[in-house]
Amino acid sequence: MNVALWIVAGVLAAVLLVSSAKLVIPKEKILAAGDYASWAEDFSPGALKALGVVDLLGAVGLILPAVLDIAPILVPVAATGTALLFAGAIIVRVQRGLWTTAIAEVLYLAMAVFLAWGRFGLEPFA
Repeated sequence: MNVALWIVAGVLAAVLLVSSAKLVIPKEKILAAGDYASWAEDFSPGALKALGVVDLLGAVGLILPAVLDIAPILVPVAATGTALLFAGAIIVRVQRGLWTTAIAEVLYLAMAVFLAWGRFGLEPFA
């Protein structure tokens, strides 16, 4: 179970790290990426940067506390925050009719819930 939780944490951290590119990519370039990125129209450039910061902090929070053995309780807390982030993303995508990307977000949400559940209860860091 520990290995599965580490794999899920790594995948989610990678997804969040890629998503944190909103910090450096202008809104216009995000919108130019295609229809699947049309959700960005709903947010100001500042809000997109804030989401990028949240993504970056989530990626760091899923891995570093456990690797450095500094407050590893932050891993399931970060996983819970990540689940809330993906729940919000699902809502935004469904409101815009972006069903294919919403399906991917549901998968990420399930992974984040699994990680939080696993690290809070099944296989916590001792």
